[in-house]
Amino acid sequence: MAILVTGATGVVGRRVVERLVAAGEEVRALSRRPATGLPPSVEVVAGDLLDPRDEWFAGVDRLYLFPAGDGAVAARAARCGVRRVVDLSAAAVTVGLHVNPVEAAVEASGAEWTHVRPAGFMANVLPVWAPAIRAARVVRHPFPDEASVPVHEDDIAAVAVAALLEDGHAGRAYTLTGPELITNRQQVAAISAALGEEVRFEVVSRETAREEMRALGGFAAEHADLLLGFVNYDGGESSGGDVPDDDYSALLTPWPDVEQALGRPARSYARWARDHVADFR
Repeated sequence: MAILVTGATGVVGRRVVERLVAAGEEVRALSRRPATGLPPSVEVVAGDLLDPRDEWFAGVDRLYLFPAGDGAVAARAARCGVRRVVDLSAAAVTVGLHVNPVEAAVEASGAEWTHVRPAGFMANVLPVWAPAIRAARVVRHPFPDEASVPVHEDDIAAVAVAALLEDGHAGRAYTLTGPELITNRQQVAAISAALGEEVRFEVVSRETAREEMRALGGFAAEHADLLLGFVNYDGGESSGGDVPDDDYSALLTPWPDVEQALGRPARSYARWARDHVADFR
């Protein structure tokens, strides 16, 4: 039987595919943009989760589900014989800042389920900071002391794969963070250490940072207002600044769930910076 990985070309999905292939599993990869250079043994299928097809699930008994739409695809998957679903969610659900309808749909599907709820990805800085680091060895950001507990994308994938392949994870919701509370300035220092070159941190206004992020396009432009505090997680207007509200403060402490799921500590930001040094060259 095969495992269907949706969102298979994303930051986490691609790593889920690679880990499953390395474990000797038969993998079917679903993506809206399937010309992607996935491992040659993977069956690649073009499709959109908002337009699900029964044929995706032929010969499939486990599903890694990217959170698109209302998650109704989970019920279809279960009807087609999928017995286990691992869905990508968000740590904001754990602390009540967000309601994820995909989680509810997965639970209602009748399949075994595991929710994977990462905090901010360490990799989120790549489209935001990497261009300026490559060009001028500088990060321009308004909040040097803003702190978070971001998680390595490989740890997210590792937990998802463990839940797909191993028993004992059903009915669990794993809130995934890195092992340390780290400020933006400390993150830049870790990138600098990995490069072996100085990377300066220049404090600019939120307005200037937003203008520069919008000019980058893509992820940076799309998420500028959220990342810079112009809007809250739910899209509402924010007062700004780098002091979190009371709900979000629950995510300013490292959670133990990576180690609980994998039997090892979460990877550090310094490790992530070393893993991605080529992206900053």
